[in-house]
Amino acid sequence: MTRVVIAPDSLKGTISAADAAAALADGWASVDPDARLIPRPMADGGEGTLAAFAAARPDAARMPLGAGRSGDPFWLLLPPEPGAPRGTAVVELAATCGIERVGTGRPFDAGTEAFGAAIAAALDHGVSRLVLGIGSSASTDGGAGVLTALGARLLDRAGAPIAAGARGLLDLERVDLGGIRELPETRVLTDVSNPMTGPRGAAEVFGPQKGLVDPVVRARVDAAMGRLAMLCGLDPATPGTGAAGGVGGALVVLGAELLPGAAEVAGLIGLAEAIAGADLVITGEGAFDGQSAAGKAPSHVAALARAAGVPVALVAGRIAADAPLQGFAAAVSLTELAGSAERSLAEPDRWLRAAGADLAARRNGRRGAGD
Repeated sequence: MTRVVIAPDSLKGTISAADAAAALADGWASVDPDARLIPRPMADGGEGTLAAFAAARPDAARMPLGAGRSGDPFWLLLPPEPGAPRGTAVVELAATCGIERVGTGRPFDAGTEAFGAAIAAALDHGVSRLVLGIGSSASTDGGAGVLTALGARLLDRAGAPIAAGARGLLDLERVDLGGIRELPETRVLTDVSNPMTGPRGAAEVFGPQKGLVDPVVRARVDAAMGRLAMLCGLDPATPGTGAAGGVGGALVVLGAELLPGAAEVAGLIGLAEAIAGADLVITGEGAFDGQSAAGKAPSHVAALARAAGVPVALVAGRIAADAPLQGFAAAVSLTELAGSAERSLAEPDRWLRAAGADLAARRNGRRGAGD
């Protein structure tokens, strides 16, 4: 019986990692119904992190925020284990105030209070450990909203609380951390190593994709984030502090540890253990290119597979000409399979099923299976 571990990241903007893994599994099963298919959807701290944990950890409890209606944000509670006797909370920024949730229409006003409130809810529950995914941010507020939600006072010249988002950050004159809540062991998942400020900082590098397109405005926001860092006793040049519009820096102020997201998720969902003894691993993401080797989920999955002596196949929405494909036993582009980017983007689940069937057919020595 063929044993296949299926560990893709999300195809950003089209399909989640969990749904991508399910579609690949369906396609494989259509050719090889006797195979043992083990889904381990991956994430790097951004959108899909909660779904990856939920798929890999059936013992996790969904903890709703607000009224708990369908579509409302939530966090996950992992059961007690050594080192975390009261459980571990997994909180995802993308699920509370990420760019997929709030869009880019008001980049000056987008804040991170909702993420801070979710962390506070987990603290109220009394967890022993926090795992915080901070990718897919819509804000450039330096983590001011997170600090405020956890008890800090960020004040303007008149001593009044500043407004949310980058707009409020421009008025910041004083920070009072006296009432801040203490965090337990806190691991922050990110694939970003940018500093908080400067040419590679949060405003300059990530601001435009969130709607901060005016370079004069970005320079003002960059300066304001530098002032926040100074008032908090943070070196804004610290790698990773620019993650999520500066949320990385705010969490460092609170004593959290910034970690490579893909590696940490893989460890927490037991990916290496799942790969041990497998016949094949399938991984992938939306666009696989020259930057994909630098800490992205597929490259980490591939490294784990190679360390275990297991062949690994890649499935991606698009595979660029400069993509590092050395070491992959097979690579499937959904764009090529569908005939165009438009078709693959319109029906990602259909073409992922076709990719799964194609890989199973190759494995079984048959001709490639299309759709």
